[in-house]
Amino acid sequence: MKNDEFSFFNQQLAAMVRDGIPLETALRRLCADMRQGQLRSELEKLEADLAKGTPLREAAAARKLPDLYRQMLEVGAQSNNLPAVLTMLADHYQRRHVVWTRLKGLMVYPVIVLCGAFLLSCLLSFILGKLVQAVVFPDFVRAGYDQWHVLAALWLVPVLIGLAAVIICVAVTVPSVRCALRWRLPAFREASLAQVASALALMLKSGVPLDKALGLMEQLERATPAGAEVARWRERLAAGHGQFSEMASGGSIFPPLFIWTVSQSHEDLPAGFQRAAEIYQARAFYRTEMLLYSALPCSILALGMLIVSQI
Repeated sequence: MKNDEFSFFNQQLAAMVRDGIPLETALRRLCADMRQGQLRSELEKLEADLAKGTPLREAAAARKLPDLYRQMLEVGAQSNNLPAVLTMLADHYQRRHVVWTRLKGLMVYPVIVLCGAFLLSCLLSFILGKLVQAVVFPDFVRAGYDQWHVLAALWLVPVLIGLAAVIICVAVTVPSVRCALRWRLPAFREASLAQVASALALMLKSGVPLDKALGLMEQLERATPAGAEVARWRERLAAGHGQFSEMASGGSIFPPLFIWTVSQSHEDLPAGFQRAAEIYQARAFYRTEMLLYSALPCSILALGMLIVSQI
């Protein structure tokens, strides 16, 4: 699912429902204009279930849609304010799209340099290997070096770069590794904090009780270090710690600034989480800009050092 496409879809859906169009009719009209894909397929199945008279909660639960989205659809239907909830969802997914698009762009330079370094290193190793075999290999043999030892030394750098590429592929493709790194790398960590704060603000503004909102957030972040910390928040809330500063103290994932910002809202937790989301989204943008400015020269320097060291 692409966040920008999903955001635009929800903006249109909110406008149509606000104008009095039934939800299943609005879904049918919007799906007709969408490109083929998993999102359209799931929404068409949702529309078909609603047309049969299936309650929205049951119809949404059977679909492969984001957990937060399914929960908020139910909240909107129960509060009889579905257009407002859909509008807030559209804003939430639009913010996610903006942040994560910038962060993905940040990874472009290092990946390009890594691929270029690997190809160039392989070319240099091939050329140097032919040169050694044709010109100086007899001297190596007389000095007691084995042919395979010499060739292995020449191909050491390409192998190391290849291993680095494999590690990066694992970090990007394996969900558990990706989720763990998302909460530890600069810029990505700030973006994750902004995402959690935005989702909690969205749920609380829509009338979801704090305990239920924390439970859903724990489920959404169950594969990350943040999930365990949110679970401790729930336990302290159930034990009678009503103040957010007491509930969230002592953790290592959510920084003191995050806790202080939310706590300053006192009883208005939705406003506190919204403020925290704005702060950490701005910090993610700032860190991304700084890393983008430094990524290109650092990548070029790293490539030059690899070439010189190999030669």
